[in-house]
Amino acid sequence: MGIRILVTSDWNQVKSIYEKGIATGHATFQTTAPSFEEWDSSHLKTCRFVDEQDGTVRGWAALTPVSSRCVYAGVAEVSVYVDPVFSGKGIGSDLLRHLIKASEQEGIWTLQAGIFPENAPSLKIHEKAGFRILGIREKIGKQHGIWRDTVLLERRSQTLI
Repeated sequence: MGIRILVTSDWNQVKSIYEKGIATGHATFQTTAPSFEEWDSSHLKTCRFVDEQDGTVRGWAALTPVSSRCVYAGVAEVSVYVDPVFSGKGIGSDLLRHLIKASEQEGIWTLQAGIFPENAPSLKIHEKAGFRILGIREKIGKQHGIWRDTVLLERRSQTLI
């Protein structure tokens, strides 16, 4: 089927992929996956996608607003997760490209990502998609009692700015 809009009935598979990302220790500061209601309320209602093949969700991508202030309405944070069973097949890159195109259609002019430095595959696909590294956010948060850094990346729309 390919990339399509994420719907509520995808949640169990989306959550499973998210939990696999959490288990790596290099995908998110989250320690448990939220309920669908929590996830739904924290993400933009548009720009939510899954990559599906033969009824199996292989990966997902969505946007989170960075602020509730109106001046930042066009700025969002990117999440892209791929089931490790399907890693290395270009799914993350495909989802990210699709998310970028859709975000610009929604008037979003800046996408940002905070990625653990150890997550080389994620850094690679973001840079390949036109994100640039702004810097390292040192000791930005604790994970299991250990301070962690994140690489801050940004992609500015070439069509909206």
